[in-house]
Amino acid sequence: MCALGLFALASPLRAQSEIPVVELVGVVHAVSAAHVTAALSRADAAGAPLAIIRVDTPGGYDTSMRQIVDKMLNCRTPVAVLVAPSGARAASAGFIIAISADIAAMAPGTNIGAAHPVSGMGQMDETMSKKVTSDAAAYIRSKAERRGRNVEMAEKAVVESRSFTEKEALDAKLIDLIVADVPALIAALDGREITRFDGTRVHLALKGARPVRVEMKWHQAVLAAIAHPEILFLLFLGALAGLGTEISHPGFIFPGIVGAVCLILFLFAAQIIPINWAGVLLIVLAVGLFAAEVKIASYGLLTVGGVVAMILGAMMLVENPAVPEMRVPLTLVVPAAAGVALWATLLVRMVLRAQRARVTTGAEGMVGARGIAETALDPEGWVRVHGERWRARAEKPVSAGEPVVVRAVSGLALRVERGEQS
Repeated sequence: MCALGLFALASPLRAQSEIPVVELVGVVHAVSAAHVTAALSRADAAGAPLAIIRVDTPGGYDTSMRQIVDKMLNCRTPVAVLVAPSGARAASAGFIIAISADIAAMAPGTNIGAAHPVSGMGQMDETMSKKVTSDAAAYIRSKAERRGRNVEMAEKAVVESRSFTEKEALDAKLIDLIVADVPALIAALDGREITRFDGTRVHLALKGARPVRVEMKWHQAVLAAIAHPEILFLLFLGALAGLGTEISHPGFIFPGIVGAVCLILFLFAAQIIPINWAGVLLIVLAVGLFAAEVKIASYGLLTVGGVVAMILGAMMLVENPAVPEMRVPLTLVVPAAAGVALWATLLVRMVLRAQRARVTTGAEGMVGARGIAETALDPEGWVRVHGERWRARAEKPVSAGEPVVVRAVSGLALRVERGEQS
């Protein structure tokens, strides 16, 4: 019984000796939100004394940000957000996540703020902008007030896009402390009493606890790797190039496989990053204009139009142009447009050359073929063409051994005429 009692006491201590550390790095989207919320759920299940979210983000999508905030406010485990390492930032959605946490901390040389809402489709009209800004301001006020943080400065970060260094944020009571890293944060919080969002007070006993990094699952890592605008753009171009090559030249197989894989990955990633389908159509139009340049004498106008359509389509491809990390860079778009233009030109030229080439098989391939009359044709007889013996008919008499040229094929008989001596 004594041993069982000691084991029962030891088990919670072992569970509480680990503090999960989950990283929110890069753009906040559906995959990163799922990773963070799953980590917080596991922290609840393990009875962890604290969960830490290390943040370095330019912002992201409102729905994903709210998913993380809702989970933080409703999980049993206290949550600390640390903006780190030095040089990191918690902008836009990252700022709101930090303000909503039980503990907000920043490393030296970091910044926070610039949380003004933006439209994924570009510039909003004045009325809509006021509505969206007012909603975001109310959202941050409710979180800052319950957390005992500076409501006025938090609202300015939303309404006026204010940003703060770590010292400014601490002086303005937007964060709780400045620490260098995760171990320093754990040491600083040990023994501290905090107030949760629901008003309950919790004493943090973190002595001896060790931080454990929470890794993404393999499928989440794959999705996170392709959930970048430039990767999305290249996948779509790869799908167009691969499938276009296979359709125009059936039987190559490899381009078709590559194109199909790129298309599936593009559609998969499109579930994570909101896609502007007008941008997709512009890219398709650009490829069509490049191909049309080969057949239509436009003196380069179609190519110029294709390049412009490609650039506009790439810029519109992802619905969040206000975040620089969610734009396809021009340094990628311009070479890609040139490459696609070259590919489309070569592909269409190959197709046209194949269409204009003389048929060499079947009945049509016999027309124009040369042979030898095995017997006299007056008007019918036998000829040998391509090493085969054919019944033939000639309008003018042809002597045996003379060359003949096939002019038509009628069933299993040829219509020929005397040819020139070679």
